[in-house]
Amino acid sequence: MDYNIKEKVKEYYGSIAKKVEKNSDSAGCCCCGPSCCGTSSDIMFYEKEELKGLPEEAVNLSLGCANPVVFAKLKEGEVVLDLGSGGGIDALIAAKYVGEKGKVYGLDMTDEMLAVANKNKEKMGAKNVEFIKGYIEDIPLCDESVDVILSNCVINLCEDKEKALKEAYRVLKKGGRLAIADVVALKDIPESIKKRAELWAGCVAGTIKAEEYKDILMRVGFKDIEIIPAHVYTKDLIEGILADKNKLIELEREIDLNEIDGAFAGAYIKAVK
Repeated sequence: MDYNIKEKVKEYYGSIAKKVEKNSDSAGCCCCGPSCCGTSSDIMFYEKEELKGLPEEAVNLSLGCANPVVFAKLKEGEVVLDLGSGGGIDALIAAKYVGEKGKVYGLDMTDEMLAVANKNKEKMGAKNVEFIKGYIEDIPLCDESVDVILSNCVINLCEDKEKALKEAYRVLKKGGRLAIADVVALKDIPESIKKRAELWAGCVAGTIKAEEYKDILMRVGFKDIEIIPAHVYTKDLIEGILADKNKLIELEREIDLNEIDGAFAGAYIKAVK
């Protein structure tokens, strides 16, 4: 990923983590489905039982576009990797399913998010979870060491998606499962939008079409691929990604945001190695 884009993404999510640490009422979000961005209402994707026992900070940092755990079908004793684990909500939920004999790794590139996630882990007493620093394009785990890979609205933040998904394939065991939620494009996106770092940070500019996503998954070796768009995003929802209204006004002078009204959807993506 371009240095400026990557740094913008790190700055964006680092600032969200800091807000949560300061007991902010809202954490902001990344295209959180039909709910209103900028609030923690994206927890609508999770069942009450799944959230039981999780620290409030983990729930408030639910920044995804769906619930990948619900279709991962995790089993006791499995090893799970959550790519872009943020405040740890999916990793901590996964820890309940895999139990003491299992293991969950949460990978994130943002120091602030890792700090919050580790605090949440301690509060929950989750001894089978380990949060590690790194990039999804260069996962610091051994070949074929993971049973299941989760991710929630993260792959679209990566400019080199093929490299990230190739890494995911590398660390999965044979027969291992990919269960991710991500945003996909439903129509062509203008180049002017793709070049805006602000929209990369908000999970929009880096989004690709479902067909292209499937092609990449096939190229790196995955099979039994399913991509199911679920939640279509309106212009108003996408505008909610940009918390800085001055930047939004500046952006609207350069880009017609009507072009992205209904252009994106949160999707469930499954595949097998």
